[in-house]
Amino acid sequence: MRASDAERERVAEILREAVAEGRLEMEEFEQRLDTAYKARTHGELEPLVRDLPAVGSASSVAAVVQPRSGSAARWSERIGRPATSTGGFALWGGFRRRGNWTVGRVFTAFAMWGGGDIDLREANFEARETVIRCFTIMGGLHVTVPPDLDVEVRGIGIMGGFGEHAKDESAPAPDAPRVRITGFALMGGVGVEHKRSKAEKQRLREAERERGRLEKGEGR
Repeated sequence: MRASDAERERVAEILREAVAEGRLEMEEFEQRLDTAYKARTHGELEPLVRDLPAVGSASSVAAVVQPRSGSAARWSERIGRPATSTGGFALWGGFRRRGNWTVGRVFTAFAMWGGGDIDLREANFEARETVIRCFTIMGGLHVTVPPDLDVEVRGIGIMGGFGEHAKDESAPAPDAPRVRITGFALMGGVGVEHKRSKAEKQRLREAERERGRLEKGEGR
C-alpha cells in the first residue's frame, strides 16, 4: 500500500525520539530519515522502525503507519462516511459545525437575526460531490474551507454580500471532494474563507524544519 505524507511524518517522529534517547547514531538517523521522506510504500517505512522500542511487533508497526483522522488524513479516507449533519438553523441565536464531523451530500444552513459557523477543515464527507445551501436574512453565515478543497461559490447578495476570500494560498488537490456553495443573503452576509487549521499549520512547520535539518546534514 502506498504511504501518505502523514505516515512518513509519523515514522520521522519515532526516529527523532530514538536519536534523542541515544538509540540511533546521528549518521544512521539521517540515513533513515532521508529514506522515510522518500518512501512510497508501507513496506519501505516499516523496516525503519522495526528495531526500535514500542514498534517492534507487526501490530505496532502497522499502528505507526495507520492513517490519521481529520485534516492529516488523505482525502480518499475522508470521503464516503455516514453523514452526522445535513443542516443548521439559527433564529435569534447561532449554530456551529466544526471539528471532526461528516457533512451530508446536501447541507442546508439558514440564519435569521443570527449566525452560523460551518468549518470543513477537519470534516469528513458523505459524498465526493457536496452542495452547501446558505440562506440568511439579516444574519450571517461563515464557511471555512481548507486551501486544497475544490470549492465553487455561487450565491446572491441582496443589500448584503455573498463572496469568498483566501487567507492561505488556495490550490485544489486532484483527489479532493467538490463542494458547491450556493444560496442568497438578504440584508446579511455569507462569507467563504480558505484557511488552514492550526494543527495543519503546525504539521507543515514541523515538516519544513525537519527537511531543513536534513538538508544541512547532507551539506556537511
